Amino acid sequence: MNDLLKLTIRQLAGLYAARKLSPSEYWLAVEARVAVFEPHVQALYLYDPENAREQAAASTARWMKSKTLGPLDGIPVTLKELIATKGQPVPLGTAAVELLPATEDAPIAGRMREDGAVIFAKTTCPDYGMLSSGLSSFHHLSRNPWNLTQNPGGSSAGAAAAGAAGFGPLHIGTDIGGSVRLPAGWTGLFGFKPSQGRIPVDPYYVGRCAGPMTRTVEDAAISMATLSRPDWRDGTSLPPNDFDWLDSAIDVKGMKIGLMLDAGVGLAVDEDVREAVTAAAKRFEEAGAIVIPVGPVITRQMLDGLDNFWRARFWGDIEKMPEERRALILPYIYEWAKGGAHVSGVEAVRGFNQTIEMRKTCGKLFTTVDAVISPTNPIVSYPAEWASPTNDPALPFEHIGFTVPWNMSEQPASSINCGFSKSGMPIGLQIVGPRYDDLLVLKLSRAFEQWTGGISQWPEPPEAVV
Repeated sequence: MNDLLKLTIRQLAGLYAARKLSPSEYWLAVEARVAVFEPHVQALYLYDPENAREQAAASTARWMKSKTLGPLDGIPVTLKELIATKGQPVPLGTAAVELLPATEDAPIAGRMREDGAVIFAKTTCPDYGMLSSGLSSFHHLSRNPWNLTQNPGGSSAGAAAAGAAGFGPLHIGTDIGGSVRLPAGWTGLFGFKPSQGRIPVDPYYVGRCAGPMTRTVEDAAISMATLSRPDWRDGTSLPPNDFDWLDSAIDVKGMKIGLMLDAGVGLAVDEDVREAVTAAAKRFEEAGAIVIPVGPVITRQMLDGLDNFWRARFWGDIEKMPEERRALILPYIYEWAKGGAHVSGVEAVRGFNQTIEMRKTCGKLFTTVDAVISPTNPIVSYPAEWASPTNDPALPFEHIGFTVPWNMSEQPASSINCGFSKSGMPIGLQIVGPRYDDLLVLKLSRAFEQWTGGISQWPEPPEAVV
């Protein structure tokens, strides 16, 4: 891999400041990487290298004058397609949506522009962001760079594929049940879902967060200073913070870490995943933490209730859509959504109430532990062409048992690589912290990254393999 593509955000900024590398020169390295790898992974939408060159040139001029806009000035970034950018359509991953230009930037896009980031593309997602898959009725099929026959996960599928393929250091996804952490786990990235409202989103939806997907914890931490600025359009947006997002100092000695190896619902945990997460727990023990086995925080009733609520809500969104447009929705999702037509209002409310039950069980667990670690994903991987790990619309959420409770409890959670399967696929470790203690999750993640050394060898394009 081009050595420039191994650089972190801190290293890039240092080279820019020393005038040993310009944003324009770095962008050309990213552009060359996209040219050779994108035909295989199909991660991008609205890719515009010419405009990126213009943004990079403007950043180069600012660095030459020492008048940069912010910590991400000159850093290439992608935004998940669901994140609106003014003047560009937001297809929501589906062929059923009319392509109308967005009237304004979503909060995340606005913050990126304010700090001088080079937004060079959007990234793919499945229809309405409702799958953990790279499958879409609108976008090309996105694939996992580690093995092109395998799925990158989702719904931040393109963001994960772009990050693992080396398309720059920073990619922003969204997460309502694991859509940042799940694909991060399956592609070896660090994925961070902060506390609800820490990164403002628009439109807001129960449990919906956004977060960075990067190759290092520090790159995600650097981005948080930009991403976490409040925005009135998100009613859950948290007040301004004065966090030192780069403070990574932590001593885990005496900390109580809950080890959750059973989600309580869904797919059984693969043996490779169990072994990798158990080994990760031993790392915490060796550093002085007290690791305590803990039980699940989600039940079948909770997951099925959430399923009913999501189906009813989604059916309400598409019910009045012309039939010819509804027919364009990915069949898997349409088949799932039709079940919402038979969910009564009372049943939908009961389903929503299960999100409160999740919040209660998560809160109760955190009266006994300081943090929780678990698998991010229960399984190692699944075929690129599948809509989900079960590929069954009657069982759509059997893979989110470890991740979705923390969306509903509004707690920060990350996924960080903790090893590889026998088949060579990355395995993610989820780290969860108390509500609003985003820094704790980043510190624990950084400590684990230092203990393991992180990933040193990332995927190469097929043509580059000798």
